[in-house]
Amino acid sequence: MKLIFRYVILSFVALAMILPLGLMILLSLKSTPEQYTSFWDLLTSSFTVLNYTDAFSSDNYTIYFLNSILVATVITVANLLFCYTSAYVFARKLNTKKTAWLFGTVLLVLFIPAQVIMIPLYKMMAVFGWLDTYAALILPWLVSPFGIFLVKQYLESVPKDIEEAARIDGASELRIIFRIVMPLCKPILSVLTVYIFLFHWNSFLFPFLFVSDPNLRTLPVGLAFYLGKQSIDWGHLMAGAGISSLPVLILFLFFQKQIIQSLTSGALKE
Repeated sequence: MKLIFRYVILSFVALAMILPLGLMILLSLKSTPEQYTSFWDLLTSSFTVLNYTDAFSSDNYTIYFLNSILVATVITVANLLFCYTSAYVFARKLNTKKTAWLFGTVLLVLFIPAQVIMIPLYKMMAVFGWLDTYAALILPWLVSPFGIFLVKQYLESVPKDIEEAARIDGASELRIIFRIVMPLCKPILSVLTVYIFLFHWNSFLFPFLFVSDPNLRTLPVGLAFYLGKQSIDWGHLMAGAGISSLPVLILFLFFQKQIIQSLTSGALKE
């Protein structure tokens, strides 16, 4: 009985998460979804993929999409490298009481809201001459304090005996870090990949502030302007949003096994 109740609750939770996505897809397949007065009429009326073809061919949507792919991918790869190496240093080289304050400074950054650094960061971009460039969209986000914290906590659960054995065999420090320890961190690095990519794929505030050139806008900013120009044309807007969700869904499906492994790694004990 308890198991049945658990599955019922989980089913309702899953339905609550899937329903918005399903409604978005349904609206995107209608030419004028705002004309329908009931959900049944919306569901039984004719479908069309014209909204998707229009989205790709109008208002620089392809440019916005490619810009988001470029920015999110570069930031994600950089975070995987810098967060992992920084976390390794904190977990293995500076994991003492005397140097704990260094890691504390990383944690303090997590308490600073993005709105607090908005104006100073904008002035910095202006001084460097990076406004309306890819540098403003990418360089400030090459490393994440949360990513360092996440990977460090995972590294502390990885036995050090493997590294010591590799050193005895004559392996260099770089070989130990990237060829021995890094593969063991694949589950948590997969989680970090999805988190960083999703965060910057959906980022709106700073790309909106730093870029005014239409050819450099990312997808969330482009969709905001698209919304204004189309006077809330729900069919085209939902089609654009649906296309923008595909990379994140594909990324999650690709790393699904590693993410589940990371979430359940501490659940079972021998």
